[in-house]
Amino acid sequence: MEQQATTSELLEFDRAEDNNNDNAVGPIRACVSQTLETYFRQLNGHDCEGLYKLVLAEVELPLLEAVMRYCGGNQTRAAQVLGINRGTLRKKLQQYGLDGA
Repeated sequence: MEQQATTSELLEFDRAEDNNNDNAVGPIRACVSQTLETYFRQLNGHDCEGLYKLVLAEVELPLLEAVMRYCGGNQTRAAQVLGINRGTLRKKLQQYGLDGA
């Protein structure tokens, strides 16, 4: 019988692997944190707006692309992996032009 790891289990695994590091956070979180720190430094004192929406858009597209590749284009499986319903996945794929239409 094939066992499936949940997202939280995978993140815990990543954290366990990183326990040898001072950060003790998963690689995705560390990457996002480091990228945001770089972004704020590059602002050089200038104001920014809409950061939440910007970050979500920057993360969501590669997330969808990677999951769709991982699932071989199977939207039902991809929706399960993402923990969203298939209708929501289809809407997001269309939003980013990944629907193959």
